[in-house]
Amino acid sequence: MTDTSSALQTQGQRRFGRFNRVGFQTLLGKEVRRFFKVYQQTLLAPAGTALLFMAVFTLALGERRGEVFGVPFAHFLAPGILMMAVLQNAFANASSSLVVAKVQGNIIDVLMPPLSAGELTTAYALGGVARGLMVAAVAAVVIFPFAWSGIAHPVWALGFAVVGALIFSLCGAITGIWAEKFDHTALVTNFVITPLAFLSGTFYSIDILPEPWRTISAFNPVHFLIDGFRYGVLGTGDTDPRLGMAVSLVIAAGLWWLCHWMFRTGYRLKS
Repeated sequence: MTDTSSALQTQGQRRFGRFNRVGFQTLLGKEVRRFFKVYQQTLLAPAGTALLFMAVFTLALGERRGEVFGVPFAHFLAPGILMMAVLQNAFANASSSLVVAKVQGNIIDVLMPPLSAGELTTAYALGGVARGLMVAAVAAVVIFPFAWSGIAHPVWALGFAVVGALIFSLCGAITGIWAEKFDHTALVTNFVITPLAFLSGTFYSIDILPEPWRTISAFNPVHFLIDGFRYGVLGTGDTDPRLGMAVSLVIAAGLWWLCHWMFRTGYRLKS
């Protein structure tokens, strides 16, 4: 970002006040419209993948696995798969948006307007949250008819879904700012995001793991999100949801600060 663009931002912020509501709503609207425009890829495909996971694991392991936490295996499995879809798609929304803008050279169209680092961070984060929750809604329609047992604690379920989507959306924004090409995003997805999601108790209770893997899994931050959402749906889980929510909120705050710092300093954004 040049000195001239920085001056334009400062002048624009004075004109728009402490919060540029119009600019913030425009950027957030762009992020939402972007994934709605290709809903077959961003909403329907994740729902289909979630249904495929349900079918494979239920048919292959359902009868032999028996009950988990006093409920059929399919009922135990459904919240984990649903939450995994939320997290992965929240990450993908923010990371792909920023990487595409950088590769195509139109990231300047976002940096030039009088938007503060906080407004940029929040808009990209909420865009990912919106996609994550929409994926949850669509996936629930195709999954829960096969494993519906009601929602024990709706507030906890919604809270963990929102906080989880926020954390991974911020991770996606941070990755998008850091990445210089699509290969970098794929690197983080394949070696960080996917392993954390698969080794968090999505398909199993960590109580069945031998040591030291049970202890290691208990410190996986994604475990708190998966298990907290499962508690909201089933009413039972491996970890106290209050602890999980506290840890998740601290992580979300730290990631928001890091993303804000990257936008404020122009890390890998300034030419």
